[in-house]
Parts: sequence; C-alpha cells; structure tokens
Amino acid sequence: MESNGKAEKHGLEGDVDLRFLLVGGELLKVKSSSWKKNRFYKLQEDCTTMWHESHRTFKRNQTFSIDDVDSVRKGRQSEGLQKHTEAHVEDLCFSIIFKGRRRNLDLVAASVEEARQWVNGLEKILSNMKKLNRQQTSEHWIFNCMRKADKNKDNKITLKELKHFLRQINIEVDDMYAEVLFAKCDKSNSGSLEGPEIKHFYDLLIYREEIDVIYGKYATTGEQMSVKNLLNFLLNEQREVASMEDAVRLIERYELDDSAKQKNHMTKDGFLMYLQQEEGSILNPAHKEVFQDMSQPINHYFISSSHNTYLMEDQLKGHSSTEAYIKALMKSCRCVELDCWDGPHGEPIIYHGHTLTSKVLFKDVIKAIKEYAFKTSEYPVILSLENHCTLEQQKLMAQHMISILGSALLTSPLEDQMPTAFPSPQELKGRFIIKGKRLNKLDAVYSNTSPGVEEDCVSEEDEAAETNNSKTDSNGQKAKPKKSKIKLAKELSDLVIYCKSVHFSGFEHAKDNQAFYEMSSFKESKAVNLAETAVNAFIHHNMTKLSRIYPAGSRTDSSNYDPVPLWNAGCQIVALNFQTPSKEMDLNQGRFRSNGQSGYVLKPDFQRYPGTEFDPVTLTKGPWLKHKNFHVMVISAQQLPKINKDKCKSIVDPLVKVEIYGVPADTCSKETRSIENNGFNPMWNETFQFDIHVPELALVRFLVEDYDSTSQNDLIGQYCLPLTSLQNGYRQVPLLTKHGDVIPSAGLFVHLMLLDSK
Repeated sequence: MESNGKAEKHGLEGDVDLRFLLVGGELLKVKSSSWKKNRFYKLQEDCTTMWHESHRTFKRNQTFSIDDVDSVRKGRQSEGLQKHTEAHVEDLCFSIIFKGRRRNLDLVAASVEEARQWVNGLEKILSNMKKLNRQQTSEHWIFNCMRKADKNKDNKITLKELKHFLRQINIEVDDMYAEVLFAKCDKSNSGSLEGPEIKHFYDLLIYREEIDVIYGKYATTGEQMSVKNLLNFLLNEQREVASMEDAVRLIERYELDDSAKQKNHMTKDGFLMYLQQEEGSILNPAHKEVFQDMSQPINHYFISSSHNTYLMEDQLKGHSSTEAYIKALMKSCRCVELDCWDGPHGEPIIYHGHTLTSKVLFKDVIKAIKEYAFKTSEYPVILSLENHCTLEQQKLMAQHMISILGSALLTSPLEDQMPTAFPSPQELKGRFIIKGKRLNKLDAVYSNTSPGVEEDCVSEEDEAAETNNSKTDSNGQKAKPKKSKIKLAKELSDLVIYCKSVHFSGFEHAKDNQAFYEMSSFKESKAVNLAETAVNAFIHHNMTKLSRIYPAGSRTDSSNYDPVPLWNAGCQIVALNFQTPSKEMDLNQGRFRSNGQSGYVLKPDFQRYPGTEFDPVTLTKGPWLKHKNFHVMVISAQQLPKINKDKCKSIVDPLVKVEIYGVPADTCSKETRSIENNGFNPMWNETFQFDIHVPELALVRFLVEDYDSTSQNDLIGQYCLPLTSLQNGYRQVPLLTKHGDVIPSAGLFVHLMLLDSK
C-alpha cells in the first residue's frame, strides 16, 4: 500500500530535518519542577503521526497525530517551561501546542542543534499539511484509515480488513454490499486487494454522483468542459463577475490533465479540484483579507472581545494562565481583560478575586500579550484593567506595561490638540490601548499646568461595582448604589487615554456630560434590558462612545450570553468567555470571520450615523431594510468524523441544521432529516428558503449533528459566517470542531442563492 502521507507527498523528500525526525531521539519531558523524565520521540513513516514511549503500565507506547497540533513554540515560550526550567536552557526548549484543551507538551533537547532540528522539522510538516488542497487532505485521511485497517501490515486488504476500514471512515454497509464492492475490485481473485486494486477501490469510494450531475449539465460541448462551458457555469450558477480570462486561469490552476489543459478544457477531476479550493468555498475569498474601510473612528467597529481572559475553565476554581491570553489573541481577540490584585513579594497578580482560581503574575501576562498580540491581526489591542491593587503595586503595573510594551503602548493622544473623536484602527495599528480609571480629564494632557494630583480615590472597577445594583428604567437610569472607593496611582491613571472607565447614569446624562473617550461597562442583564426598552437610544449612544458588555457574575461555569441583540444595538465590545465552546462563541467567530479575521468589523452605516431611526425589533422603513430571499440546498457531506471513537462499530446518523441569527424577524432555524449509519458520504438534497430583512446584521450557521432519538444530538461540526460574506452557487462548507479548529477532511456541499426579494 503506497503512503499518501510520506515525505514526497509533503514536498519534503530528502529534507535533513525530516530525516532527523524519522530517526527520532530522546527528549526531556517537563510536567512540573519535580517531574522531568527522558522519553524517546520519533516521527512515524507516514509523516503524520508522532510516536513516543510511555512508562504507564497499560500504555507502553503512545502516538499523537500531527493533525492535532496547532503550533510549535521555540524556547521557553510556554507557561510550564517558564515555571519549571531555568533561563540558561532557553535555546534547548520547545513546546508542542495542541488544538482544543489538550495540555501542551513541554520538551528539552540535549543540544541547541537538536532543538533546532525538532522545531524546524515539525514546523515544515505543519506548514506543508496546511498547504494540502482538500483533495490531498481527503486522500491523506482515507489512507490513514486504510493503514489502520491493515492489521498485519502486509500492504494488502482482506475482506475482513475492508469491513473494518469502512467502519473507520464512518460508513456502515451490510455484508453483502461489502462483498460486492470487494469482488468488483479483486480482479486477481486472490482474496485480498493490493496495488491497482486498492486504487480502483479508492476511486469507487470517492465517486460523487452530485458532481457528475453538475458537470454533465455544463459540459455541453463534449465529454470535457470547455472554457466557454466553465465561464457559463461561473456566470449563471455561481453568479460571479467573471471573464474568459478568469475561466482560463482556473483551468491553468486546477486541471491535472495536461492534454485537457492544452485545449483549455477542464475534466471532471479538475472541476472537483476547483470546487474544493478557496474559489469554491462558501466564504468570499475577498473577505479573507481586510476589505473594509479601516479609517473610521474605532467606535464604528464591532471589536472581538474576551471576558476574564486569564481563565482556562470556570470562574470559581479554574486555572489562570498566560496560555488563555495567547489562545484568545491568536483567534484575533482585540480586547482582553486583566483582573489585577496585590500579589506576594510586591508583584501584582491576575486571578478571579475571592475565588479558588489559580494566580498568574501580571508581568508574565503582559510579556505574553506583547509576544502574541499582533501575530494574527495588526490592529490595536485594548487591555481592559480591573484594578484592585494598592498604590505601590499599581505603580509597578504601570512600570511593567511601559517597560515591556515599549513604544507600542499608547501613553498620549495621537493628536497635537485635544481630540473630539476616536482615532481609527488604521491609525492605531500595532498599538496597545489601556482601558481603566483615570484621575482627570484627557485635556489635562494638553494643559501647561500640572493637575497636582499624585493619587486620589476613584469608584470601584466596573464589574465589581455593577454587581451591586442592576435595576434600570427605559432611559437606562440606575438607582444610586453604595460604591466602594479605591486609591488610584497617577502613574497608572496617566496610561488611560482613549478608554476611561466611567459609571453609566443614563443616555441623556452621557450625552450631556461624557466625553467621547469616557466609556461604560454593562452587565449582560442591564445591556439586554436597554437593548429591549431603549434600543434606538443605545444605538445613538454607541455612535459617539464605546460600550463594553460582560457576562453576569452568576455564570460561574463560564457559560456565555447571546451576543446578537447587543450587536444589533451597536455595542462594540461584547465580551465573551473565549475558553468555553458554545453556540455563542461560534457566532462570535462567525461575526469576525470576514475582514481578514482582523478582529474589527465595520458596523453598518445605519448604526454609525446620526439621525438613524433603526430599531431591530420594530423594523420601521429605512435603508436597513434590504429584503433578500436566501435559498439553501443541503446536498451532501463528506468524511464526517466519528463521535464515539471508542466504539469501533459506532457510526453517525448525521443531520444538518441551517440557522440564521440577526434581527428578531430574521432569526430562524431549519433542519434536514437524519441519514442512518453514514458519515462518509451522506446525501440529503433538501431545500430551504429564508426571508431576510436586514442582511447586514445576519449570520448563517451550519450545524452538523449526530441524531439521537433518546438524548440530545451530538455536535459533529459547525461553521458560521456573515450572510454578506458568502458566495452564491455550489459551495463547499468547511466544518470546525466545537473549539473552532478545522476538521481537515470533513465538509458540507451546498447550493446557495441570495437574491433580492421581488
């Protein structure tokens, strides 16, 4: 059986670093200061699996898939290595970071050169696997399942192994069908499949009837699709603005048959290849880059935001970690929260106060933020400080931020004179903005006379204060609670420029008394109440100010609230618990999937300009009403993962839900029937129609579930994106895990049409 995962398939044949990994070697595995043990690690011949020895009684040898690896970090760049190793071994260290919640693998090599080879080799494999097109990924996945099914490793497949393989790829077939399939391929009548017979079996397996139908409809000039046929498909089916040159370019890029390519023809294989690429994806390729105007004031954007960013788990006894900040920032989160308290030895710490959550040093968090803030997005990061520290440790907080963040830290306004509005994300590229309490107005920066205040009392930080009282009227007016005060150091106060935290006392009060840079935070219940009872006033408030929303303190399990009504009200910083997989986090990732995943999405113009009468509930006539008919045909799915991997005979019964989220009139969900015992190539061919009123605020979420008649359905995969970012026509929908990681081989095949309503 030839390996589709071998070095040549990864473009790494003969690579010295790859050869080093294939030979393997001893590494010191670090779990704690007292648990450091040598273990042998080796890349398997398939170049997709890492083997390592284990001294556990029942698990002497273990493996993990490279598919499960998110990244490799060189040096002491993980929390574990920073805590449990000394600075002098920096160049010997590296960490393997896994997707989801799996613990990092912290390792120390015997020499600097070996560490370099491990890191370089692993990074090359990861890079090349990401470059695999969808067809190669599919082949790679099917081959791995074949390899596992070949129990005696003789590169042949018996009928028994074939049945095991079919269960591996999540398809249940009766014995008779398996025997017919086997007999059709066993040309030599040897009782096993090998060489070309396995290839024939593979071709039968990946045959897609729906592609035959589409291809046959448009290949009208003969057996192959001509460039004119392809252009006709692009214009009429995909509804793209395309030219003959575009069609030629697709043939040159994706056609595998040289003789067809010379005739400017596209074969069925080339056509399938095109459909599985970026051009055939549901997400408009233009929206994978920053395409919106980034020169508007920063409050004109939705900003991807995290709550209690330091937590990896729940709010009462969960683990606090720099890793949580890294994961959020790498997902393009642009506003992170730091809950700061006095720590031992004079060093401020971050944790969820008055709980059993673990603690992490403030300076270590700032170092992690500095390192990872702009790797995914170059646009500004807001550090939302919840300050409970004494004066001395506040001064140290300011020192740490100034010394670690350096010139990237915004310490004065960008303007030479007192500004009247926020700068733009474009102007603030690569900068850190501090949100917190300030002792005086911003115009003091421009005053020649010193305010003379070195320290003073300010009200308690937002979240702690807001939990005391949450009753509001339709103006957002709140009964005056008794509020505790803390002393604020001038050094920390002076770092707050564009995001000064103030108490919210109603929309009229804010309009008459608040400067543009003075912003309020709202507990979810208060914000939802305002979004229901005074939504137009909320929208107008957010045209000149920033608003931050945070989860209720009662969400001790780190669950999330629905962000959609708050986005509908124009709120920019809708902070969610990033560590918790949930529908709400799917929606958040969907909202920020477009515009280059920059973490900033420009709000619709009817949420940005004065005079708007937009109300997402009543939907009176206005420019926001752009009626659309959204037609969705769920055609098929490919290579859905098994949910219960421990039971080899467990096969999924998939169904698909198509959900719309936006203004209340648009919110809707429809679902297909379930397909019994087929996760490999289920086919539905079911059509749905949705009436959309405000497309600019609508999100589409595709959800694939394993149907269960006796309990709640299990999630197989999901994908969410803005309605205005999808492409019409036949499209491939990638599927993500509950943690938001791509499931490499899986996907949905759909036909979409978003049309103006007549």
